[in-house]
Amino acid sequence: MENAVGIKFKKLSWIASTYYAEGLPYSLVQQVSVQFFTYAGASLQVIGLLSFFGLPWNLKLFWSPVIDLFGNKKRWLVVMELILGVVAALLIWPAQHLNLDLAAKIFILMAFMSATHDMSVDGYYIQTLDTADQAGFSGLRVAAYRVAMLVGNGALVILAGWISWTACFLTAAAMMWGLAGFHKWILPVPPPANKQLHGHRWAAVREAFQTYLAQPGIVWALAFILLFRAGDAMMFAMVTPFLNHLGYGLIARGILTGSVGTVTGIGGALLGGLIISRWGLKRALFPLTLIQSLAIPAYAWLAWADPSIWWVGVTIAFEQGSAGLGTAVLMVFLMQRCQENYQATHFAIGSALMSVAATVVGGFSGFLAAKVGFVDFFLLAFVAAIPSLLLAIGMPDKLYQDKKSPI
Repeated sequence: MENAVGIKFKKLSWIASTYYAEGLPYSLVQQVSVQFFTYAGASLQVIGLLSFFGLPWNLKLFWSPVIDLFGNKKRWLVVMELILGVVAALLIWPAQHLNLDLAAKIFILMAFMSATHDMSVDGYYIQTLDTADQAGFSGLRVAAYRVAMLVGNGALVILAGWISWTACFLTAAAMMWGLAGFHKWILPVPPPANKQLHGHRWAAVREAFQTYLAQPGIVWALAFILLFRAGDAMMFAMVTPFLNHLGYGLIARGILTGSVGTVTGIGGALLGGLIISRWGLKRALFPLTLIQSLAIPAYAWLAWADPSIWWVGVTIAFEQGSAGLGTAVLMVFLMQRCQENYQATHFAIGSALMSVAATVVGGFSGFLAAKVGFVDFFLLAFVAAIPSLLLAIGMPDKLYQDKKSPI
């Protein structure tokens, strides 16, 4: 029988590895694709439109009940990881000829598979851990997710610049296959789902949405979820072409946005999880949201001053650290909206709405940046972040479900 230390280590291992597996394909679709299209010479308008690769994350709530009602979440996430490895390997073909049309189709397929995998991982996490652990480990899960983004937008992009895009995508495929094997072995079988749900599948689907929308203060909560990332997403969509505009190539961008930025993002996520577990979400919500928003005008200063690479690195580090704090806040807020028996569906509803702003705002950001220039563009991104600050200030007390964490 495993001792307490062994059980704790195993829990830490699977939490970290599953969220790494969740973050890697997301990084490929949302970050590496932008690096690839920028490298191939795509316009600002086209690069902005890549944000619409996020549509599957917006729409996943429509097939999320399938994860709750059929099979168990361990099986779902292992199978999705195997499939994602295959899809990553398919990118080798368009990469060899810079075929952007074929690459776009494969990235769209990867986005649908990745969104389904996300629901499996998030549902497994919520179903397997109690409420206190869900909040207490939020920093670890966000940190692991950001490690995957460090590997994707950092190591894999550097690998593409150093060797080739073929090496980049083949390495990504191998990692997903390795994670599938590891999770098949280490993940405990999740608690059984409510048997009653399986006899009334479509009634359960309706009930999942009804119970989510019937929660106290849901209008305020939905507004906050929708607007929380609006300014950050607007800025994020143009960071890679902006750095390319400043003259930084593929390897330099991989170091700046991948290595430097993601390391500070991991630190911010861990710090955010610690702050929330100690203070509670109610006390932490506004200050962490404010810090996230204040990072955006720094890019306007970069566009205006065109400083040395050292200041570019400092700005990216600050912005990514702030984003890590904000992500920890939002993840806990979304988890507190989830109710028993509908964890995957409820979390999918919240996370899909969260990404709506990123998709819509990011999708048209290239047209705006091309029209007004980068200085005004980043200032407008900060304006887009102000509504989330106002909502955080006035958040009703009934939306908080803080519990003391053991961490």
